[in-house]
Amino acid sequence: MISVANVLQLIAITFLPFLELRASIPYAILKLKMDASISFFICSVSNIIIGEIVYFSLLFFLPYVLKIKIMDRIYQRCVLKIQDKAHHYVEKYGTIGIAVFIGIPLPGSGVYSGALAAFLLGVKSRQFLIANIVGVTIAGILVTLIVLSGNSAYALFLKSM
Repeated sequence: MISVANVLQLIAITFLPFLELRASIPYAILKLKMDASISFFICSVSNIIIGEIVYFSLLFFLPYVLKIKIMDRIYQRCVLKIQDKAHHYVEKYGTIGIAVFIGIPLPGSGVYSGALAAFLLGVKSRQFLIANIVGVTIAGILVTLIVLSGNSAYALFLKSM
């Protein structure tokens, strides 16, 4: 059943760094019993939106935030990790590299890291938009398929007992 409260829960989970689609799609399908296609759509659109918000926030607000010493230290620590992980992909594959980096549903990748990597590596906003949409779509499909296949296998195992 789709309710406004359920949709808002999914958006909130999707907006959390390090969780994103990896948590919101399984939550929607397994806990809220939502249809997989509706879950995929809500969570993917939310994830694309947060990616764009992060990217444009970096463009406009980062110079002001970095004037605060502790924020500058946190930023520098994050920058080194992201540059190490994403630089190879962007150098070799360009926009598709950012999309792949966003699309791998593992901790440390996703739209937050992808937006920061794109910003740091000078990816233009239009290129990031394309990479963001493609990457989130890849991640959403992978997570949905994993949840559905895992859930089906689990249900099959339980029925056979």
